Amino acid sequence: MYFKNIITMSKSQYAILRFAKYKGPEIGNIEAHNERSKEKYASNPDVDISRSKYNFHLIEPKQKYRAEAERQIKEAGCRTRSDSVRVVEALVTATPEFFQGKKKSEIKAYFQEALTFIQQNQDPKKIISAVVHMDEKTPHMHLAFVPLTADGRLSAKEIVGNKKKLSRWQDKFWEHMVKKYPDLERGESASQTGRDHIPPRLFKEAVHLNRMKEQIMAMMADTNLLNKKAKTEELEALLEKYVPAVEDMRTKLKKYSRAYSELREENARLEKRLSSATEHSLRKKMEIQQKLGELEELRRTVEELPPEILNGAKRAAVNKVRER
Repeated sequence: MYFKNIITMSKSQYAILRFAKYKGPEIGNIEAHNERSKEKYASNPDVDISRSKYNFHLIEPKQKYRAEAERQIKEAGCRTRSDSVRVVEALVTATPEFFQGKKKSEIKAYFQEALTFIQQNQDPKKIISAVVHMDEKTPHMHLAFVPLTADGRLSAKEIVGNKKKLSRWQDKFWEHMVKKYPDLERGESASQTGRDHIPPRLFKEAVHLNRMKEQIMAMMADTNLLNKKAKTEELEALLEKYVPAVEDMRTKLKKYSRAYSELREENARLEKRLSSATEHSLRKKMEIQQKLGELEELRRTVEELPPEILNGAKRAAVNKVRER
């Protein structure tokens, strides 16, 4: 049966980096949450205190957050006001699908890589604490640092202040993390309408969708009066998975329009150099052509679903309504 060969589409996995700014007394509140220093967390429904023993530090605080912030600010010779941002907190995580099936050592490696990224973009000496929480729904890291600029000014605005800077931080974070975790995607960005990297997962989904299309067309061709009822049930089940998956892929492909164009351009460049191609460039060309073939077939599929498939999906929807 064709239906047995259906491959479930994997959910998108996103790298997540967010920032929050803190001024005065609220710094003590985030410290209490991050360091699990208040017994009242026993009544916090988001925290499973039986799992708090699995939390771990990548950087342990030397003293209270506020005291360490004031020490660094004084050392830098900065003047402060009551409304000055003294601590910026980075929240690092990923969508739950990313962590599924991962060991603690693998989860730790993810956050260590994220810490490396932040240390490359912010003075490591300014980091107060980096703690990973394993006792809430999704593993995540709270990283607190003092927003001192390279020339010694206290300016959270300059470091993470506006939407453009925040978006750039998130772009760079994804670009860094995807090198080690290629299935990760960048979340929606206001500054980016294309992508310069197509995750391997997207190529796998392209192969799966193209196979599903072939299964549907073959099933339709194999339907006759004797097997119509059984084939119709199989077809409806397959269409229920296929049509929404195609619509989802249509949205995803729009994100990677730039990368798709660059892939085609690189293929054209290799084509021109074919006469002097090395074994390495020939392998690369074959790899690119395979990816392009899958993507181009998929683009044709999502741009215009075959009428037979659309009609089959409509019939399936009508039959479902009648059954209710």
